[in-house]
Amino acid sequence: MKHRYLPMTEQDKKEMLDRIGVASIDELFSDIPEKVRFQGLYNIKEAKSEAALAKELTELAANNADTASHVSFLGAGVYNHYKPIIVDHVISRSEFYTAYTPYQPEISQGELQAIFEFQTMIAELTGMDLANSSMYDGGTALAEAGMLAAGHTRRKKLLVSGAVHPEYKDVVKTYADGQSIEIVSVPTKDGKTDIDALKGLVDDTTAGVIVQYPNFFGQIEDLQTIGEITHESKGLMIVSANPLSLGILTPPGKLGADITVGDAQVFGIAEAFGGPHCGFFAVTNKLMRKVPGRLVGETVDQEGRRGYVLTLQAREQHIRRDKATSNICSNQALLALAASVAMTALGKQGVQEMAKQNIVKTRYAKNAFEAAGFEIAYNGAHFNEIVVKTKKCVTEINKGLLEKGIIGGFDLGRVDPELANHALIAVTEIRTKEEIDALVAEMGAYNA
Repeated sequence: MKHRYLPMTEQDKKEMLDRIGVASIDELFSDIPEKVRFQGLYNIKEAKSEAALAKELTELAANNADTASHVSFLGAGVYNHYKPIIVDHVISRSEFYTAYTPYQPEISQGELQAIFEFQTMIAELTGMDLANSSMYDGGTALAEAGMLAAGHTRRKKLLVSGAVHPEYKDVVKTYADGQSIEIVSVPTKDGKTDIDALKGLVDDTTAGVIVQYPNFFGQIEDLQTIGEITHESKGLMIVSANPLSLGILTPPGKLGADITVGDAQVFGIAEAFGGPHCGFFAVTNKLMRKVPGRLVGETVDQEGRRGYVLTLQAREQHIRRDKATSNICSNQALLALAASVAMTALGKQGVQEMAKQNIVKTRYAKNAFEAAGFEIAYNGAHFNEIVVKTKKCVTEINKGLLEKGIIGGFDLGRVDPELANHALIAVTEIRTKEEIDALVAEMGAYNA
């Protein structure tokens, strides 16, 4: 067979035609008039052998700039972190990567336990009472949190900090539009939520206040104060958190959060051009029965042996559609497993040390930029990312950096015209002093 990646042989074709009682392909399509059949040649390349095709695709793939070939300082929601090698080994096991919905607990104990461990670790990191079995990504998890707040409080207004990831805000707005929920943006001040402005916007029609921790600019929000303001009007505080940062920052659950969501990409999940990733959703006990998606519970069987089952499944597959907490019918079990394996491999001390390295190296980068004559936009406490002002267009600077083997920071002018010539620089634990110095030097050449 010339193309072994096309599995049908001439014998296969003959047997299928014989089974349906026709002599040829032409006879099979004889009912279709000749005048409507396509008579020309398709505008595509001629077929190649498998070896030739693999060679061509390899050459095309080599044109990509990725984090294996380039040093990356690009963050803005997706980060280049250390991934323990055991992660790929575990998630490549067939019992996990072929697993689907574990509706039959008697044959799905391994999958159910893996999900339960993910829930447990997320609850511990966030300081919340419980977490679900994962969601599509951080953006949809945040939107679901907003809808939960509106449904729980029976109010139709959500306040969203201007320092929340712009793409996350767009997802929230899309969900809210279908529910006729008003979205009000809270201004920022010095790169963080403007507390005074928030006080003036919160009222008895506010379902919830949405903030990010650390926020889109890498700044650390004052969650305790925001929570107090929110709860005075009986609204819910919703926090979109970077779970790695919670290895060293006070968790949202200890600062008054009612719902904490985010993306577990920082733990063992590749950037993958922006997805697929793994959202998490954690709440206080009072919201337990309103959590979207799945929850795995631990129980015992008739003989007292530990077992795991799906529980509290308030989704439209199980109850009336209008009573469902969410219409999301799936979860990212394989990627949740990847995050669980990474967290387990790192351990509590490892996660804490990894988070600390992000702070230390970002601080080094900040000092290096300032020493080179750059201005740092915001000087508050920060994690993982800083905003650097430049004299030239960030996109143009990034093109030059790419030629030097460096993937530059995010051009904030793309999301806010007032932030033109501002680069969001991400520095993770895997960046070295030499790499940071090289970035500063190369950007300095454009900033002269």
